[in-house]
Amino acid sequence: MLTLAGEGTRMLPWSRGLRKEFLPLYDRGLDGSPVLKPIAHLVLEAFMAAGVGDATLVVQPRDLALVQEYFTVDPGFLARHRHHPERLAETREFYAKLRALRLRYAVQPHPAGFGDAVLRAAPYVGSRPFLVQASDGIVLEPPLGAVHRAMIDLLQREGLDGVLLVRKVRDARRYGVVEGRLAGTFGGRPRIDVVRMEEKPDRPKSHWAATALYTFSPRLFDALREVRAEQGPRTELELTDGVQRLLTDGRRVAALVLRSTNGWRSVGSPEGYFRALRETQLRTFRGR
Repeated sequence: MLTLAGEGTRMLPWSRGLRKEFLPLYDRGLDGSPVLKPIAHLVLEAFMAAGVGDATLVVQPRDLALVQEYFTVDPGFLARHRHHPERLAETREFYAKLRALRLRYAVQPHPAGFGDAVLRAAPYVGSRPFLVQASDGIVLEPPLGAVHRAMIDLLQREGLDGVLLVRKVRDARRYGVVEGRLAGTFGGRPRIDVVRMEEKPDRPKSHWAATALYTFSPRLFDALREVRAEQGPRTELELTDGVQRLLTDGRRVAALVLRSTNGWRSVGSPEGYFRALRETQLRTFRGR
């Protein structure tokens, strides 16, 4: 599941009518040369590299046509530009991946929180474990899809109801903060048994900040519905509250730690986008 439903107010005025998830970042093309791809494109490629064959994109009504157009195979586009075949290599490759993917869309009628966006995709997920990623952030830790695959493997092998991806930060007050005990490693990454999660606390009790990448069992949907029933429909439903409800109900949640502090980049602000663009440029051009 990929979410593209936030308002992006920190990116105004650019984000008025435009999706921040379609801002371009650098990637290495098929021939090794630099190319630009929308962030949502890169996120979906990471999902597919992790073995995901069924994905749901959560969007606002106004953005549905735009998002569908980008992620739909368009033979007419290839035909119109057939006189420049060298320019179509990346598009042909991406279309081949899309043909192998079952892609569906869920609509969030109005912004009501990350948790609400996730809940909108519940009818398409069913009884299967699933990945969630906000498409305004990207995992840069190679190889592509390895972190996603490790999170899925940990959830399934230990029968967990959630696996979070965290990183160490200096000031955790701006993030969802994870508290827990280090419990060895998994796939070469430190592993944490999570005991509590809190959204943007004034006094964080740890330095572990959650990224916007998660793996869950379908029990998360029940947890989110319980929180929604208590809060009422007018309160934004945060995914953090759903995770905490799982923990309160005695469900087991773990976290994996990114190996690098630069392994996650978000484009939720102009400064964040500049850092993501610069980081992907350096990684793409390195060694050329």
